[in-house]
Amino acid sequence: MSSTQTRTDVILIGAGIMSATLGSLFKELVPEWNIKVFEKLDAAGEESSNEWNNAGTGHAALCELNYTTENADGTIDISKAVNVNEQFQISRQFWAHLVKQGLIENPGAFIRSIPHMSMVQGEKNVDFLKRRLEALTTNPLFEGMVLSDDPNELREWFPLIMDGRTPDEPIAATKIDSGTDVNFGALTRMLFDHLTSNGVEVNYGHSVEDVKRLENGHWEVKIKDMSQNTIETHTAPFLFIGGGGGSLPLLQKTGIPESKQIGGFPVSGLFLVCKNREVIEQHHAKVYGKAKVGAPPMSVPHLDTRFIDGRKELLFGPFAGFTPKFLKTGSNLDLIRSVKPNNVITMLAAGAKEMPLTKYLIEQVLLSHDKRMDELREFIPNAKNEDWEIVVAGQRVQVIKDTPQGKGTLQFGTEVVSSEDGSVAALLGASPGASTAVHVMLKVLEQCFPQYLPEWEPKIKEMVPSYGLKLSEHPDLFKTIHESTAVTLGLEEKDMVHN
Repeated sequence: MSSTQTRTDVILIGAGIMSATLGSLFKELVPEWNIKVFEKLDAAGEESSNEWNNAGTGHAALCELNYTTENADGTIDISKAVNVNEQFQISRQFWAHLVKQGLIENPGAFIRSIPHMSMVQGEKNVDFLKRRLEALTTNPLFEGMVLSDDPNELREWFPLIMDGRTPDEPIAATKIDSGTDVNFGALTRMLFDHLTSNGVEVNYGHSVEDVKRLENGHWEVKIKDMSQNTIETHTAPFLFIGGGGGSLPLLQKTGIPESKQIGGFPVSGLFLVCKNREVIEQHHAKVYGKAKVGAPPMSVPHLDTRFIDGRKELLFGPFAGFTPKFLKTGSNLDLIRSVKPNNVITMLAAGAKEMPLTKYLIEQVLLSHDKRMDELREFIPNAKNEDWEIVVAGQRVQVIKDTPQGKGTLQFGTEVVSSEDGSVAALLGASPGASTAVHVMLKVLEQCFPQYLPEWEPKIKEMVPSYGLKLSEHPDLFKTIHESTAVTLGLEEKDMVHN
């Protein structure tokens, strides 16, 4: 087996939305830097970023009830919802910049307007939804959100959900027309097309075998060219690990102190996909419900209109599954191999604390098609078994780490782990993930390249006009940006928040 060695400025591991975004930022800020990307699979966006492997919701907390929690005194905490929305606005601005500059074309191929709705049943939940609306609409980011508990109006909003429903239980929903459906697979491929046409070397069918630190502080990455069965060694002063569920094992290989006491718990997702075109055409929204008591945040049920390969689809889920793999294309030994002497206590503590999650996952794995259809019928009372089939979505590796709350705390978000000197960064975690990719990658730049920020800031503000500001605190700026990005991205004019 032959071996070659080359040096570059930046190495990106994984050809998903995160590497695509970071690479695109680098190309705008320092076009002269040499960037190489290594991806184990044969194309970009085939794992977590693939359109069939995530919900495709432009996560802006417009419909996701798990981003607003109820305090002991009955008030609603909207802080997480505001943060998620702020982060999505950053993505919208960067995507609009790329379209405006002609760096990517046809935004309709990756983003479309779609109403975002939250739907609840029962007096207690209806009361919660009303208080949630009152809290959110004090913030300019959520202007335009309305609530209805009128069955006739709800029938206009989502006829499929109301058809066959008896009026014996209170039902209510909120609706906001400025929501989006985002095809992150299509966006990832567009970004990589842009990168390759601008001199970025993207290597598919290349798997990372090892990572080690050199004496000069640079990173040496040993990579196998799977088609040629050869080993290549590449070095760079900066390494980004954006391999989805596969990021944790690679982060562990770096040996940096920040990689210690971190573990991962893999959860797979399944969706019911509608096969009946007549049924699909009766629904046009993303409708999120409330997670069952005791269920984890990633289990919030939702009925989604999606646009995949230019065709309208209808999906319901997610149902959780369990496999020890960290990627759909991973190994059944992934979970075992990730247990190290430095994280075994963290992992055991999580196991002891997360018995309800374990029980939930076992119950989900054992669900039959009939049982899954029963859950769908809580949304669509007249759903027929023969109209729906199951699709296995992507793997998510939830981060486990020691926090002030105790050892082995399971995290339900997206986070960046970087070395103290900023020479390596890895992205771990799951939702809201792809929707906040630009915000997260700007954080990588801030953490890893503080010496360049004064020089880069004017260009960053050109790409993301609200950079450094909270749009929720600048309503006029939010109105201007939201309307201009809607025009650039081809979102329907009627769906502009302030129209």
